[in-house]
Amino acid sequence: MFATLSSPLFLTAWASGTATGLGLFAVVGAQSAFILRQGLMRAHLLSVVAICALIDAVFIFASVSGLQALTSWFPWLTTAVLWFGVVFLSWYAMQSARRAWTAKGGMAAARDVVPSRRAAMLGALGFSLLNPHFWLDMVVVGSLAHGFDDARMAFAAGAFTASLLWLAVLGIGSRLFARFFANASAWRILDGVIAVIMASLAVSLAIKGI
Repeated sequence: MFATLSSPLFLTAWASGTATGLGLFAVVGAQSAFILRQGLMRAHLLSVVAICALIDAVFIFASVSGLQALTSWFPWLTTAVLWFGVVFLSWYAMQSARRAWTAKGGMAAARDVVPSRRAAMLGALGFSLLNPHFWLDMVVVGSLAHGFDDARMAFAAGAFTASLLWLAVLGIGSRLFARFFANASAWRILDGVIAVIMASLAVSLAIKGI
C-alpha cells in the first residue's frame, strides 16, 4: 500500500524526486531550447508546454511503474531511439544555423515564419520522444524511485513537480526576454547558440551513445 500524503516517508520521497528532477531536467538541452524559441516568438507556447508536461507526466509515472524494463526486453529500442535522435537533432541544427546565417528583422521576421499549432506540437513531441536523453532521464527516475518502496509514486510526483517548475521557468523566461529579441542580431545569436547545442548533442550521441 502506498504511503499516505501526510507521512514523513511521502514528503521525503517527494522532496527527493523534486531535487532529482531538477538536476536532470533543468538544463538547456534540445527540448528547452525549442520551448525558449517558441516562447520568444509567442508561437503556441501554452500548447507546447502542455504537450511537454503531459509527456513528462505519462513517462515519469510509467517509468516508476516499470517502463524501464522495456529496454531489457527490447534492447534494440535504445539503438533505434539513439539514431532517430541523432538525425532529428542534426536536422534542427542545420535549420537553426541557416536562420542564424540569413535571418533579418528580429521579432517581426520571426513572427512571419511562425509554424502552425500542429507543427509546434509535433516539434514538442519530437524533442521529447526522439531525444535519447529523455529516455535516459526516465530510466534514472524509475530506478531511483524504487528505493522508496511504497512511497515510489511520491518520488514520481516530485519528479513531475520539477518538470512543471522548469517548464514554467522556460515559459516565463522567454516572455521576460522577448523585448530584447526585438533586435535582429539577438535572434541570429540565439539561433546560432541553438544550432551549436543541437549539433553538439547529435555528435555526442553519435560518438558516445547514451
